[in-house]
Amino acid sequence: MAEQGISLRGAASPEAGQGETGRVSADFRRQLEGYGLTTAHILYRMPDHPGILQSFLWQHYDLCPHFPELNRFLAFWKRELEGPLHSVRVAHARLIGPAELRRVDGEFRLN
Repeated sequence: MAEQGISLRGAASPEAGQGETGRVSADFRRQLEGYGLTTAHILYRMPDHPGILQSFLWQHYDLCPHFPELNRFLAFWKRELEGPLHSVRVAHARLIGPAELRRVDGEFRLN
């Protein structure tokens, strides 16, 4: 279990989230900064057939409640794409909270 970065107590070891070079991944760093996984279900109208709605799922790390990444993407959509937006439904979850991250005092190795 130690090779996967998880201890028997359920907390991440110092190696968790590190790539082969020993650096922490950008996604893990963003989670520690308060970013959470944001999913947007976007319904938009087909340009040639406005009576038909098409679905698009967008997923990225973003900050709640202002969602700067999602707003940047929606601004791009309105500026560059022909399909007018009908509705956007947003779900957000913080994957790492302050109570979940703690120091590991010991480690049990199997095998």
